[in-house]
Amino acid sequence: MNRIATFVAGALIVLMLASSMLFIVDQRQFAVIYALGEIKEVVTEPGLKFKLPPPLQNYVLLDRRVQTLDSPESRPIFTAEKKSLVIDWLVKWRISDPRQFIRNSGSDMRNVENRLSPVVQAAFNEEVTKRTVLAVLATEREKVMNDVRTRLDEEAKQFGIEIVDVRIKRVDFAANITDAVYRRMESERKRVANELRSTGGADGEKIRADADRQREVIVAEAYRDAQKIKGEGDAKASALYADAFGRDPQFAQFYRSLEAYRTSFRSKTDVMVIDPSSDFFKAMRGSGAAGAAPAPAPRK
Repeated sequence: MNRIATFVAGALIVLMLASSMLFIVDQRQFAVIYALGEIKEVVTEPGLKFKLPPPLQNYVLLDRRVQTLDSPESRPIFTAEKKSLVIDWLVKWRISDPRQFIRNSGSDMRNVENRLSPVVQAAFNEEVTKRTVLAVLATEREKVMNDVRTRLDEEAKQFGIEIVDVRIKRVDFAANITDAVYRRMESERKRVANELRSTGGADGEKIRADADRQREVIVAEAYRDAQKIKGEGDAKASALYADAFGRDPQFAQFYRSLEAYRTSFRSKTDVMVIDPSSDFFKAMRGSGAAGAAPAPAPRK
């Protein structure tokens, strides 16, 4: 029984010793082997690996995949026009030099992210302050990201990492000037609307003036033509009257008297004070009245 116990104990010790000396490296990881606090080896190939048992050697595993660093907080950045912008960004990075990474930031990924965030923010500050709002929003947005990445490439070597990509997620005005921008946009739209109204009013007045002019011309031409026709008619009527009255002067005198009566007695309320024996009533007096004119002979 003692021999069996000794054998089992020895086997357990061997297993424990083997487990402390063997480790597995995943294809998504780096393995860094330490010896008394000093980096001895960096394992980049996946598989089952060997090392000396602790405390002679220890190891840590580092993720070799692409990591994402988001902007921790939105800070306003002033453009060349002194406009305040808030930019949300992200940076894609991965470990390129495990030795330098551990020397600079240790084995915790959060350490390098905490140190890298201010560097990225400073790079964006330098690039944005050289450009206008329009350039940052549209015309040079891609160039801003490329220039920030170029700046970070040198800084990233100190951390043992490489920058894969830099992206701007969102660009917006700071909250304290958003209302002012909206008011300016509103006033600009009102100005454009007033200009359009003024232009439309001027065009409307021009159209109305042209229509009035054409109407006046048409009315004047129509009045001219009407007066011409009326004059020609009056001339013909006068010629006919003159010809008819020339043939029978007594009838003409009688007709004029009737026209005078019609004009004088148009209203029932008219009152005339006149001598009945005057020539005005000559046509009304009978044939036997003194000085009465003979009745006109009937015309054939």
